[in-house]
Amino acid sequence: MKEIITISMYWFHLSATVIWIGGIFFLLFIAIPSTKKIPAQEAGIIMGYIAKKFTLFVNYSIVILFMTGIILTIFNKNFTSMENFYNPWMIILFIKHVIVISMIIIHLFRLFVLSNKIEKAPSMGKKTVLQKRSLHLVKINLALGVTVLLLSGITSILRG
Repeated sequence: MKEIITISMYWFHLSATVIWIGGIFFLLFIAIPSTKKIPAQEAGIIMGYIAKKFTLFVNYSIVILFMTGIILTIFNKNFTSMENFYNPWMIILFIKHVIVISMIIIHLFRLFVLSNKIEKAPSMGKKTVLQKRSLHLVKINLALGVTVLLLSGITSILRG
C-alpha cells in the first residue's frame, strides 16, 4: 500500500512541477514571442487571459507540491528525523525547499503586489516598466525552477 501511495504522490508532484515550470517555459519562449506578431492591444488582451488561467494552475500546483512533498519526504528512508539533518540528501532537500519558497514568494509578489501596481499605473511608461519587472521575475522563477529540477535529480541519486 505504501508503494501505491508513493507512486501516486510522485505522479502528482511531478505533474504539478511540469505544469508550473513547463508553463513558465511556454510563456517565455512561445506565448510572449508569438504576441509580438499581433497588435499590442490584442497581445495585451490575449496575454491577460493566458496569465489569469496560468496563475490558477500555478496556485493549484503550489498546493499540490506542498502536500505531496510532505508525504514524499516522510516516506523517504533518508528522512529519519530533523536530528539527522546533516546527511547530504537532507541538505540538498533543504536547499531545494529554500529555492521553492523563493519561487512561491516571487509568484505571490507578482500576483498580489506587482499586478496591482501595473493595473493602477498612472502612465503607459510606468506600466511598461512594471511589466518588464514582472517579466524579469518570471525569468528568475524559470532559472530557480530549473535549479530545483537539477537538485531533484541529485536527491534521486542520493536516495539510493
